[in-house]
Amino acid sequence: MSTTTTGPHILAYTYPASSHIIPLLDLTRQLLTRGLTVTVLVTPNYLTLLQPLLSIHPSSLHPLVLPAAQPQPSWNSRMDKDRAIRDLHYPLLINWFHSHPSPPVAIVSDFFLGWTHHLAKELGIPRVVFSPSGAFALSILYSLWRDVPKIDDDINFPKIPHSPIFPWRQITAHYTNGKEGEPNWEFSRSCILDDIASWGLIFNSFAELERVYVDHLRTELGHDRVWAVGPLLPLEDDVAGFNNRGGSSSVPCDQVMSWLDARPDNSIVYVCFGSRTSLNTKQIEVLASALEISGVQFILCVRNGSDEGRVDDDRGEIPDGFEDRVEEGVTAGKVMLTWPMGADQYTNAKLLVDQLGVGIRVAEDTENIPESIEMARLLVESVSVTRPERVRVKELSGAALGAIRGGSSDKDLDGFVKLLPRELNL
Repeated sequence: MSTTTTGPHILAYTYPASSHIIPLLDLTRQLLTRGLTVTVLVTPNYLTLLQPLLSIHPSSLHPLVLPAAQPQPSWNSRMDKDRAIRDLHYPLLINWFHSHPSPPVAIVSDFFLGWTHHLAKELGIPRVVFSPSGAFALSILYSLWRDVPKIDDDINFPKIPHSPIFPWRQITAHYTNGKEGEPNWEFSRSCILDDIASWGLIFNSFAELERVYVDHLRTELGHDRVWAVGPLLPLEDDVAGFNNRGGSSSVPCDQVMSWLDARPDNSIVYVCFGSRTSLNTKQIEVLASALEISGVQFILCVRNGSDEGRVDDDRGEIPDGFEDRVEEGVTAGKVMLTWPMGADQYTNAKLLVDQLGVGIRVAEDTENIPESIEMARLLVESVSVTRPERVRVKELSGAALGAIRGGSSDKDLDGFVKLLPRELNL
């Protein structure tokens, strides 16, 4: 149901990747239902993801479609793409703002788009960082690029609660593969430092999950304009939204739900490595064999088509005949088996396994892959009612739902919406 617009007009600037766009669109829906007008900036290939929201909020949601940066032969990393996005979009946005009869009074932009801090300063409006990741992952990222630790076997983060330590190989490649003075490395660092300098921060987590890191970020940033508003989810009764969420799928959503409904509770293993990761041949072989040996019922979500996410040519394929047992879907409140591949997955694994006690460590990237029989044993244990992780994850599942049903996350989001007019003297 559409909501009458009474609040400020903001620009939501998504990073062009589905894992970043989807949670920011979920945040956009929450802002729209609280009476804000929102212009969402997307590139043409992601415009269809806006359609479910546009059908519900036709008068208060406005798409701003800007061209995508065209890949160049000289590009060697994501940073080349991100710099091209900045160079392309910055002047277009300046012109759009100055020509708009009622331009946005604030920018909410993805944390990969740190340069929008300077855009907001030029326009004289606040910029709010949006992170699809949680507070722990963001704490590590901020500390890494601010303090610039040198190459070592292990990297210690003593200023962060619990003083986490990570092997050098688990640190983001954007940091470890470059060095100070190189354009892409310096661009990465400047974006994070601009995030730190921005007016506010919204992230996709909830206080009951990461309270110590939420408090840490407020201390490190030197202000209280830090809002934990997750978990950001689609509406439970929004069938159309579920069916269109993230783009097309090989299996329709209603078929997945019917298949799940026909199975006993706590009997399905959901296997997914994120929207940007492809497994290599050995990883696929071990995983497929372990799933077959274990006999567990499962949903396997795999990438199709593009090799984006692999750094070499070894992209594994699902074995012939294996797809007869494959479905795709979403589950929640279940024990997590961790196999981090990169980005914030290592910090998420440490949080789930070592700190929250709701995860089981299975493997790590290509460095630590168990035998199929051992992985099969862990898969069977993950659906067992006797695992101690199951009790704790049920508690966190209840806390997560409570946070977005009038609890801490709803209150944080309400606080953000109420603060904007006061900050802007509206």
